[in-house]
Parts: sequence; C-alpha cells; structure tokens
Amino acid sequence: MLNPDKDTELHHKINSETARLLWAELQRHFAQGTVIFVSPALDLIDVAVRISHDDKASIAAWLAAGTIGKVSDEQAQAWSESGSALWTSIVHPFILVQQEKARLN
Repeated sequence: MLNPDKDTELHHKINSETARLLWAELQRHFAQGTVIFVSPALDLIDVAVRISHDDKASIAAWLAAGTIGKVSDEQAQAWSESGSALWTSIVHPFILVQQEKARLN
C-alpha cells in the first residue's frame, strides 16, 4: 500500500473534491451518524488521505486527542443556529467537516 505521505494523486483528488457546504445540507448525514468533525488545528485533506489509507495510528492519536470525532449534538445545534458553512470532504462512508480556520490579519 502506498504511504499516505507520498500519495499525491489521492491528495489532489480529495483536494479537488473538497467544498464548503451549509450545515443544513449535512444534517441528514449527521442523523445517520456519518459526520466526523476535524479540528481546525489539523489539515482536512491530510486527515481524509490518512482515513482513506486506514492509517490506524494517526486516527487513534487524533481520536484520543479529541481533534477528530463524531459531531456532537451541541456542535450540530450551534452550526444549525448560526447557519454555518463548513469545509467538507467525503471519505466513504464518512463526511469530514471542518470549521473555517480563523483568518490572520
């Protein structure tokens, strides 16, 4: 299996398929339990590539650190109330979501 750090083809494919979606468009997937949040401290594309490669060590470390995980009811409610748009990447069967990183002035 190709090393996730060297899989530039998959990286480019995932990057080209990443989009911003309104939380309202993702709520039915949340209800199905398939939406995973990715902390803004992580690179969404890198996480998607590593999940695609079933990189158990990275995934376990992120889960333990709380930097990825299932979207909580509180997160979902806050995003719904604010009409948030989130960066999304699909890694079947999951939809990874990430809030936009704060812009530096």
